[in-house]
Amino acid sequence: GAEHALRELRDLARGIHPPVLADRGLEAALASLASTTPLRVGLSVDVSPRPAPAVESAAYFVAAECLANAVKHARAQRVDIDIVRLGDVIKLEVRDDGHGGADPEGSGLRGLRRRVEALDGRLSVTSPGGGPTIIRAELPCG
Repeated sequence: GAEHALRELRDLARGIHPPVLADRGLEAALASLASTTPLRVGLSVDVSPRPAPAVESAAYFVAAECLANAVKHARAQRVDIDIVRLGDVIKLEVRDDGHGGADPEGSGLRGLRRRVEALDGRLSVTSPGGGPTIIRAELPCG
């Protein structure tokens, strides 16, 4: 049920990386993760050539944490995840149709920001009351 899916999402977001990420890459890993959630998930991933494992895993972590937040806090129905590599930068956007009001200083989002900044990336959160919540990250992968 939803509790099991949430637990699985939280485990993954805490950095327990599924073998599919190493074996088949970001798109396959996120598709697998999305299939465990009760939400409708739109997924668009184009990160060729494949980034370094640390960058790939940070992008996965951001998307997984955002999915978990959408399930637990936002009461969202749908989440769209767009990840594209433009030159030496991975741009990631996660948008949900939940009620908004996410706290950028909440522990989950603070942890995401730290993880992204550790790779010299940037993370921004837009979440007005009433939604939508949009989380964007840029990760250098040069």
